[in-house]
Amino acid sequence: MNRFTCDVEEATFDERVIAHSHATPVVLDIGAEWCSPCRVLTPLLEKLALAYEGQFLLAKVDADENMRIAGRHQAKGFPTVIAYSHGHITDRFHGAKAERFLREFLDRLITNHHAHSTIDQHALPASIQHIL
Repeated sequence: MNRFTCDVEEATFDERVIAHSHATPVVLDIGAEWCSPCRVLTPLLEKLALAYEGQFLLAKVDADENMRIAGRHQAKGFPTVIAYSHGHITDRFHGAKAERFLREFLDRLITNHHAHSTIDQHALPASIQHIL
């Protein structure tokens, strides 16, 4: 894990995903340890989180431990990856993907997030201001 990646559970979901997505796009990676495609995709997303140097936050969810989050997001297969921007879901995909696909997904997310940014960062909760 790196500083642009965090684990998320039910108790931390609103702060780490919803609230944080107002400042920086969040990529929610819902997977499981037993899932072979997850073991391929998650390290690639972690690598890209480092390469993009904080342009997005990678929030990882263990579906087995957080079934409510997986259910709320209608994750019928793993991995399920969901993009959040300004508190809303903006895009999603299922299954392992090639790095080129992931970069296009991330670039689109980041571009659209900045195009719709009108947030006053000082109005954010103090609990997430330190992340910015």
